Amino acid sequence: MFSERFTRLLGKQKSKKELDEHYDKMEQLELEKGDFLAMVIAAFITFLPVLLVTLTVVFGIAWLLFGRF
Repeated sequence: MFSERFTRLLGKQKSKKELDEHYDKMEQLELEKGDFLAMVIAAFITFLPVLLVTLTVVFGIAWLLFGRF
């Protein structure tokens, strides 16, 4: 039941030749002038909030356990 739904969403299986063509196209792509900066900014936007929340939780637990004495 579930596998049929997922295979329908994923589409058809690609042959080795089609995969090789796809990977060749990906290797030939070149970055434009501002692409690297855009990727760095996107990484900060993605990872910084998660890092801040994680650090807040860790330091909050440490404060609750050790800081109130």
